[in-house]
Amino acid sequence: MKATFARLVMLGLLGSAALAAQTPAPPGQAADEVHTFTEGARYTIHHNVSLVILDGVAVDAKGNAITDLKQSEFHITEDGAPQTIRNFDVPGKYVVDPTVTIESTSDLNRLAPRAPVNIVLLDEFSTRFEDMAFARYSLKKWLDAQPVKLDTPTMLVAVSLDKFEVLRDYTQNKDEILNSLNNHFAAYPWQLHQITWSPEQYSAAHLALRRVAEATAGHPGHKTMIWIGRGFPSNRNFGQGTKVETDDESLTSRTLNELRDARVTLYTIDPAGVMIDPGSAYPSPGWFYWPFGGDQRFMAMALATGGRNFAGRNDVDAEIGTSLRDGKSFYTLTYIPPNPDTEIRKLRHIKVTIDRPGVTFISRSAYFPDGHMARTNQDGTMGRQMQAELVAAGLTNLKYDNVNFSATMSETDPNEVRIHIDGKRLSYVIPKDESQPRYTEFTVLATTFDAKHKSLKAQVATYKHTVEDAPHYGPVNRPADALFKINPDPKAVSVRFVVRIDGPGSMGSVDMPLKAGAKAESVAAEAAAQASTPTTPSKETAAPAATPPPAS
Repeated sequence: MKATFARLVMLGLLGSAALAAQTPAPPGQAADEVHTFTEGARYTIHHNVSLVILDGVAVDAKGNAITDLKQSEFHITEDGAPQTIRNFDVPGKYVVDPTVTIESTSDLNRLAPRAPVNIVLLDEFSTRFEDMAFARYSLKKWLDAQPVKLDTPTMLVAVSLDKFEVLRDYTQNKDEILNSLNNHFAAYPWQLHQITWSPEQYSAAHLALRRVAEATAGHPGHKTMIWIGRGFPSNRNFGQGTKVETDDESLTSRTLNELRDARVTLYTIDPAGVMIDPGSAYPSPGWFYWPFGGDQRFMAMALATGGRNFAGRNDVDAEIGTSLRDGKSFYTLTYIPPNPDTEIRKLRHIKVTIDRPGVTFISRSAYFPDGHMARTNQDGTMGRQMQAELVAAGLTNLKYDNVNFSATMSETDPNEVRIHIDGKRLSYVIPKDESQPRYTEFTVLATTFDAKHKSLKAQVATYKHTVEDAPHYGPVNRPADALFKINPDPKAVSVRFVVRIDGPGSMGSVDMPLKAGAKAESVAAEAAAQASTPTTPSKETAAPAATPPPAS
């Protein structure tokens, strides 16, 4: 499947700074035409501040992680200009409490909402079957050497050309990961040796990276993603250039920006190891023999997120261990960029130096400040980017955690579902015409499945929710409701709902049986109490949209 992707916002948002105003207006001064100020009252000014967030690991000359550095030892420059460090987190600050055990995404959001996590991804579409067997052996070897309870919650994912499957949700139980690995039948990549399948492999790689970023964006903790496999197809004539940061409109750069937004650091491991006779392993042309098939863009993506590449070694278990060790050793630094709203198309270069001799800080070295997010086509119909995002979210068992919502089926009609979205994650638009009310737009996708969890049908509807009494400026925390009518296949026994908020593009998901009275909450909603603000009168419109095309 060929899809046009668009970037998400690069910078984190730090909002609301409070300021108390105690002094009344001088006598005789004209009243403010918009606001009414009362003597002795307190007022809050809300301001969004753009932050550049740097997650990185400090290593010595031998590659050992250094975890005792102080903020005063770090120095940041952007395009050569010194920057002030606003926040500084040392490694281990948000690790999971030893008395807590994480066994799911819901547990993570509820019990350790800022903890670092590991995501191990097995690439089964661009990697030789024999090499993947060695990768699985190496992962087992590393796990066998670990304690029964891992200190970092870890997720295991397998990706083939036609499937993205979470083999084990976040867990600290190494035996659970081992059992999931042992019970997984790896896909045989027969398309690997046929160059005509390169577009599908290229799309699958990008879609896998974007799925992880979009699904985990709601968890503010740092994510270490270990990609075990060759990544992009070994075909230099396909795709885009070798550089990933010269154009913020390129497909690779936009995928990279999503990873950064979600605080995902990518580590790539080529399990081919040392090849004695590469010609018998990977066919000609010759660059197939090189690490990651010679595709410099895939290797550059890891470096651009602050990660590393490992290749040409047979100790893959040690490479996995190094990647996961780095995930526990990350420092987090933030600074406010100069002139964040100007020259948004200009690539900005970051340099971090450390006073301690021989210590290097590995982190991302550049970013694009901000950009446009393609939501729909000019005629208002669903764009290909949105279709790809929704289809990917609807067909996987990966939990999307960036929208708080619940789905409740009617007691009398299991095909009628009430969607309730918490107001904290909704993005309310400020109309240019101040006489018009604030509004938010969102999309609901329903994908039904049979008893063997085979997808049957996808339906999608768009909604516009307005709030008549909301202030024209300032934050709006109002929930929204939508009524969705399912038209299921007779074989359908379950459904996955995906809610996508227009503007920020954040998504959440729930899975539930097709049963009257059934109710399910997104993992974000499970971790936080629903807002107590009563629903205000609103206008709600729903317009059916075209059913998304099948995923590749």
